[in-house]
Amino acid sequence: MTPPFTTAAALSGIPGIRHGFFGRRGGVSGGIYDSLNSGEGSGDAPRNIAENRARISGAMGARWLLSCYQVHSPDVVRVTAPWDERPKADAMVTDRPELGLCILSADCTPVLFADPQAQVIGAAHAGWKGAHAGVLQRTLDAMQALGAERTRIRAAIGPTIQQASYEVGPEFRDSFLSLDGASEDLFVTGKGDRFHFDLPGFCGRQLNAAGIGQVENLGLDTCALEEIYFSNRRRNLRGEADYGRNASVIVISG
Repeated sequence: MTPPFTTAAALSGIPGIRHGFFGRRGGVSGGIYDSLNSGEGSGDAPRNIAENRARISGAMGARWLLSCYQVHSPDVVRVTAPWDERPKADAMVTDRPELGLCILSADCTPVLFADPQAQVIGAAHAGWKGAHAGVLQRTLDAMQALGAERTRIRAAIGPTIQQASYEVGPEFRDSFLSLDGASEDLFVTGKGDRFHFDLPGFCGRQLNAAGIGQVENLGLDTCALEEIYFSNRRRNLRGEADYGRNASVIVISG
């Protein structure tokens, strides 16, 4: 079975490059992981995770599907071959075929990148900590080291928690603004002392400031679209023990 996935116009139709944003549909897992959980770090049965990832890999035409041990860092890995042990990092770049770069997320922002001319791709996991620490800029730097040019690079911001669902307290806002005072407009007032933060807006602003050729934000809310996406925020609100992970994949065809 081929699981359903969403594509971005910015990355569609590029010869030799495929991509897809997968949610929770089309897999074999049950319970809170129903059904396409691709998270190797989750408590789901390993055989279910392996089958789900095989389905995603098949849908993308990737020989290998590679994910990092994501730690909310700005660290980027240059992928030249499949690995047995996941490196601790939050972004990957490659110019090699058949290596599916797979970002795992459940509210944090997945960003996929491609330079159509250089045939260089990238994928980044950008929670607010990683985004603020520079993971998106470092991904672009790593792509340039492989021959990409910023003005040719296209980026797609995939399914992530949107501002309406991302409620934070005054301490979060104060802490964030102490790091980046220019981001005050990304917070809107909520109920009581609450605010709502625009994480994909912050990521998009960074990408545009980096001078890349095209940025697209799909605007899909992982927290609100319960039937389609896994969400850690929704899990916390319900007091559930764990959560599944969505997969965002880009690959150079063989």
